[in-house]
Amino acid sequence: MADADPKPRDELTVLYDGACPLCRREISLYQRGAQEAPLRFCDISRTDVSPTDLPAGFTRAQLLARFHVRRSDGVVFSGAEAFVQLWASLPGWRWLAGLARLPGMLWLMERSYRAFLQVRPAVRRLVVRLERRRERG
Repeated sequence: MADADPKPRDELTVLYDGACPLCRREISLYQRGAQEAPLRFCDISRTDVSPTDLPAGFTRAQLLARFHVRRSDGVVFSGAEAFVQLWASLPGWRWLAGLARLPGMLWLMERSYRAFLQVRPAVRRLVVRLERRRERG
């Protein structure tokens, strides 16, 4: 596993699934607080994303299946640890990264995230239906 230092080095690239309404909403929340943070957001669902924007050794499908961030030194974090790395770089969210560093918390968060990934397709479909209803009025 990669170095788990909660303080990112230089820029952190957030690799997210912009085709997922859940992901878009969450990333939008992070982007609002990211003006001063060394963050770059990369929607990897877009087919025009350059292969150089994708971490070496990962397929697009692998990156879309879980949340990932990449430090400027090329180290990639996945799942719960990726969220902790992101939170550690965002003003107003650092307390959550600190909480995640308590004994046993990262383990619990990763198990919870894996469970969520199992139901994510159904939740995604539900959100899409609700958005369509809201658009129709």
